[in-house]
Amino acid sequence: MKAVVRELAQARRHYSRLPLFEFLRTDSIPPRNRLAFYPCMAPFVQACADLNRFVLRDETSNDPHQRLLNEHSREIERHWDWYLEDFSKLGFDRTACVSQVLRSHGREDTHHNRMLGARLAQLLFATTPIEKVVVAESIEQATNVLLELTAQLAARIQAEGGPELRYLGQFHFARATDLAMRGYGARVLETVTLTDLERMRCLDLAFRVFDMFADWSNELLAYAKCALARRTVPHVVHSNLARMSAP
Repeated sequence: MKAVVRELAQARRHYSRLPLFEFLRTDSIPPRNRLAFYPCMAPFVQACADLNRFVLRDETSNDPHQRLLNEHSREIERHWDWYLEDFSKLGFDRTACVSQVLRSHGREDTHHNRMLGARLAQLLFATTPIEKVVVAESIEQATNVLLELTAQLAARIQAEGGPELRYLGQFHFARATDLAMRGYGARVLETVTLTDLERMRCLDLAFRVFDMFADWSNELLAYAKCALARRTVPHVVHSNLARMSAP
């Protein structure tokens, strides 16, 4: 399985060079404007909670890898609340009514965000616990590329008087990193011995996850550029207001 772990690391490096992440690293664009993609993520973030609860989790299994996945999935399904919290703090619920938001999520140019959860669920159908771990680790690696960069932007926004962002900020990224340090992901995979056929199957699953997320990230970038061109990105909520709205 160490070969799979190495390939995952390589896939993450390639993924981190996609245009969305170069956009997020562009210092000439104000930090707030680099988060213009945020509303587009909503369908996937919501679907991710169900993916962890109903697809990755299996409370009837005694498999040790499945038990790790069960614990992992209980952590991930809570992230939707953090996403909504930041959505409000960034002012996105002040710039459009519910029907406008729903209509934007139903457009053709946001279909990758709508379908990503369903495609991952289809990919996970009839997989073994260790294959599920590979898929879950691939998802984590892909999303952590984004979170590492947004955590830096969130820190700058807060330093400039904006709100503390939990989903986009260090709070979320640190939780994901802590899961890995407690023995999930790559550390689990490195202890597994695979046949050649099993290794090929795991690599195929991992590469397919990164391909799906590449489509997702390209759609997020297109959404951000469109929002900036239309000047529909709200100003950051002032820190005093953010504190009033915090849970």
